[in-house]
Amino acid sequence: MEETEDSNTTSRNFTPQNRRRFRERNHHHHHNHNHQYHNNHNHPTTISYNNNYHCNNLFRLHHFNTYNRLIGFFDQNFQQQQQQQQQSYQGLLPLPPLLPFHQNQKFRPNKTHFSKPSFKPHKPSSPIVPTCSDNDAVVSVSPIFQVDETLGQQLSSLNINKRNNVIVDTTTQALVAAKRPDNGGVEGQVISLLANHFRVKFDPCQQIFHYNIEISPYPSKEVARVIKKKLVEENSALLSNASPAFDGRKNLYSPVEFQSNRLEFFVNLPVTLSSKSCLESNSDGSKNCKVGVDQKSKVFRININLVSKLDGNELKKYLSEEGEDWVALPQEYVHALDVVLRECPNEKCIPLGRSMYSTSMGGGRDIGGGAVGLRGFFQSLRPTKQGLALNLDFSVTAFHESIGVIEFLQKRIKCLQDLSERKERILTVKERKEVEKELKNLRVFVSHRDTVQRYRFHCLTEEVTGKLWFEDRDGSKLKLVDYFKNHYGYDIQYRNLPCIQISRSKPCYLPMELCMICEGQKFLGKLSDDQTARIMKMGCQKPRERRAIINGVINGPVGPISGNQGEEFKLQVSREMTRLNGRILRPPKLKLGDGGLVSDVFPSCIDRQWSFSGGHVVEGTRIERWALMSFGGSPDQKSNIPKFISQLCLKCDQMGIFLNKSTTIAPQFEPIHVLNNVTLLENRLSKIQRAASNNLQLLVCLMEKKHKGYADLKRIAETRVGVVSQCCLYSNLGKLNAQFLANMALKINAKVGGSTVALFNSLHCQIPRLLKPSEPIIFMGADVTHPHPLDDSSPSVVAVVGSINWPSTNKYVSRMRSQTHRQEIIEDLGEMVNEILAEFFQEVKSLPTRIIFFRDGVSETQFYKVLKEELLSIRAGCDRFPDYKPLITFAVVQKRHHTRLFPDESDPNCVQFCDENVPPGTVVDTVISHPREFDFYLCSHLGVRGTSRPAHYHVLWDESKFTSDEFQNLVYSLCFTFVRCTKPISIVPPAYYAHLAAYRGRLYLETSESMGSSKGAASTVSRVGPVKATPLPKISENVKKLMFYC
Repeated sequence: MEETEDSNTTSRNFTPQNRRRFRERNHHHHHNHNHQYHNNHNHPTTISYNNNYHCNNLFRLHHFNTYNRLIGFFDQNFQQQQQQQQQSYQGLLPLPPLLPFHQNQKFRPNKTHFSKPSFKPHKPSSPIVPTCSDNDAVVSVSPIFQVDETLGQQLSSLNINKRNNVIVDTTTQALVAAKRPDNGGVEGQVISLLANHFRVKFDPCQQIFHYNIEISPYPSKEVARVIKKKLVEENSALLSNASPAFDGRKNLYSPVEFQSNRLEFFVNLPVTLSSKSCLESNSDGSKNCKVGVDQKSKVFRININLVSKLDGNELKKYLSEEGEDWVALPQEYVHALDVVLRECPNEKCIPLGRSMYSTSMGGGRDIGGGAVGLRGFFQSLRPTKQGLALNLDFSVTAFHESIGVIEFLQKRIKCLQDLSERKERILTVKERKEVEKELKNLRVFVSHRDTVQRYRFHCLTEEVTGKLWFEDRDGSKLKLVDYFKNHYGYDIQYRNLPCIQISRSKPCYLPMELCMICEGQKFLGKLSDDQTARIMKMGCQKPRERRAIINGVINGPVGPISGNQGEEFKLQVSREMTRLNGRILRPPKLKLGDGGLVSDVFPSCIDRQWSFSGGHVVEGTRIERWALMSFGGSPDQKSNIPKFISQLCLKCDQMGIFLNKSTTIAPQFEPIHVLNNVTLLENRLSKIQRAASNNLQLLVCLMEKKHKGYADLKRIAETRVGVVSQCCLYSNLGKLNAQFLANMALKINAKVGGSTVALFNSLHCQIPRLLKPSEPIIFMGADVTHPHPLDDSSPSVVAVVGSINWPSTNKYVSRMRSQTHRQEIIEDLGEMVNEILAEFFQEVKSLPTRIIFFRDGVSETQFYKVLKEELLSIRAGCDRFPDYKPLITFAVVQKRHHTRLFPDESDPNCVQFCDENVPPGTVVDTVISHPREFDFYLCSHLGVRGTSRPAHYHVLWDESKFTSDEFQNLVYSLCFTFVRCTKPISIVPPAYYAHLAAYRGRLYLETSESMGSSKGAASTVSRVGPVKATPLPKISENVKKLMFYC
């Protein structure tokens, strides 16, 4: 984070050098916060204007602000805007919806004062921007400077009119999140529950004083907290004896006002340095250290400026049921309370995002590969129907083990396991790339001297350690190994390994053997299967155990109320979980096939699982032409193939699926290394397709082990050859149990064009108030997958799926695209929606009258941005069909949240669930749900291991006007129609299919030949802007309409 300049300081010390640095700081800071956080000026609420007039004014304003920055002058409003931009905090909760504005309002400039900061939500009587004239209509529009013909057509199709050169958006003027249509659902059996939400009472009259704190030189978060602690201890009088809360960056919150609005301090921190160390190796490899220690101090300058004075009245209005709909959530006040409740845990734990981890919660566990698992807890403040609540949950994640770099590389890279025994070895080019990949962004400290300094890995040196020279302070050239021998008495052992370089501008070389991995660093590498299993085992607790851990945190020594910080800010946090009533929805009756007839099944078991019981899939396919291909495998494993084919065909027949007992060509056997060669693999697959007269329906692939060539196999088969494939491991052929064969048969049937199950009572029968058999509807799902955290260049992949049969709604087609790196908003959504609607029209011979769109992977801070942009894209896709205006329902599906539901043991009716998860169909839309908006938690599946996580559905837009019961039952019913299993799944199928399709698109980019080079390059290449996304290969026409991604 860059330092903040105030106007007075700038005016006094504004040399040409400072002027340049100041401009760079402001530009950098503004850029970061524009794309990472949502400020008030990002709200899509502007006014009507004349284009030329607005452009000229923008031009003048730009030059005026630039001139002000050059001369160091700021008017009061501009200074306040700069301070607002420099507040560095993560948005905790969704931004408020657009505010309704009255027309013909005159502009009144905002007054700058502390009690009403500039980013406070404005009421209708206080317009926030000037109009061109008193007669212009104030509306919600986007800043459009040139309207071309295409955009004009789109605007006209979206009810956007042009009146007297003023663009009027009559569609998005009321673009606010859907309000709850009723007081919640009433259907279903009532069940008593506990939720891991803890009620937080606050005093609306308690003022919170927000200060901006600048520390120079800029320290790390850990050091900044130490500085703040010492500052408070040494200057309690000037700070009015307060114990302010600090977020570790630039925000300081106090319950009382300091003695002055501007304060400056100097804090000395002791820094331990070693003048000389002698590291001598013993016979057992240990080192004896003789250190001459010098105690020095480092001076930090702290400037504290008052930013604003906050109170809780706006939050009280927001949480009140009687409050007006347009009242916005006061983000800054909620953030201040969140920082207060984190103050004590941050001092005792390792903070990581919104979670804190500590060895006091069970200690760290070695999970192998240079990583350890740590237990911790997640906490976040949320507005709910019961008021403000603290969401507290148990959490587990992997951290880097604090060990030597050499030992770390031995654990991480297989070819370097013998490194300690072969100290003279030289790294190959491939091994260098692996080492750089593993060390990327890691922080290390040195072991040859005592210091608090930490270094971040930048790259490896080109030369090996034994050949490295550097320039000393007096300009003389020194050999690195001689320097360490003469200055520290240490003889470098690994002279043929490169050194760690920690800076690009000022190279500093550190021998690997003297570097240690700093503790407290999240493990960003990809966990192996074994590591993942160990982490999951650490975090897999039965409901009763998880509940006990959470209660232990809230009442424990490292929890959010373990200190007295909350009392100073007049916060009262309940120590008991929230009690509430949920409802268990009735499962739907399902339709199966029975030799061409129809049979039904009712999932009456407690787990809501159902079986065929002699019935068939609702729509079985005929697979006449198929082939089998083997990659690797021992002779004993290959001998199981005839038995596998026979039993698979038998199981398919029992389920109503015809699979020819004879493959089109004899099984093909290839060595496993064929998967490493893309060209050879494509030749082999094409050869099989040609042998089947280019009409192969299915390719079954048996693999000796999991292989990275799986991605190439799927990409070539589905984009180049044009055949769906089903892969399985040889290890599964030895057991061949009925469940394995049934699961494989279901996947094959779905991929080739069949369907597993349908609702016995179609949706129009379940919701007769809205749905009719003659008015088809379509369900769509969308998801975006992003590359690995260490990958800074690969594109994101988006997938959109849509149902194409009515009224069964159990077959889906997909469309996939690549887009800008880590871009969450779907860029080509309109085009993909249009293509799916065309597929629907071909199948049903009619366009759907309603679109129910489920969006996966959206955080709460992005809700309204996604709604604003993607809803318009969906409409634009529909507008390509003449006179087509379907009703749209847009809902977000969240799985990565931390709300958990537990059966209430104090209720006699819940005794059967006391140590089990809540039953499938449990829905909650009261107490812990949003105060006003249309959301609910639905646990549609039965958690077999650990504690169930309910899906959180948030309806952002609803033109169909569903009631709570109608939409909840619709979602729950759809969860039974997933093609790959015979039980309800955890999230609605359209969202699940979109996730699977997006993952398949990601596989298309992760080819075996390019993985190493691309990731290696990503670690060393610096990019100014986002790289243009590599387009995905085109899906073959033979595969395009099938559910090949299942």
